[in-house]
Amino acid sequence: MNTDPIADYLTRVRNAIKANHRVVEIPASNLKKEITKVLFDKGYIANYKFEENNPQGSIKIALKYHPISKIPAIRTLTRVSKPGLRKYAGVDSMPRVLNGLGIAILSTSKGVMTDKEARLQNVGGEVLCYVY
Repeated sequence: MNTDPIADYLTRVRNAIKANHRVVEIPASNLKKEITKVLFDKGYIANYKFEENNPQGSIKIALKYHPISKIPAIRTLTRVSKPGLRKYAGVDSMPRVLNGLGIAILSTSKGVMTDKEARLQNVGGEVLCYVY
């Protein structure tokens, strides 16, 4: 039993990037699917596919690299809110990642979204991770 599935998700993606893999497969959950959609919408991953091959299912993520220099689109993935210490942010105290160049992924009452979208919708929530 994994105590922090989101940290496991981020670690699998980080390890695949360090090993220069093209595709990484991760056990699925609804929250992981939403995080994957946000990463795809913001251009950090090339593509994704949800497979329902077993009761839990899996997520296949195609990682994105620069075509010439082979530098990954995701430089850093950092888990912020952990099971032992949850981090919440209101609209007024929303984090700015890399002075606006990166994104913070939040779990809000209106779904999983980036810090910029949360500011626009005027909602706060749990800060899951930073991506840049």
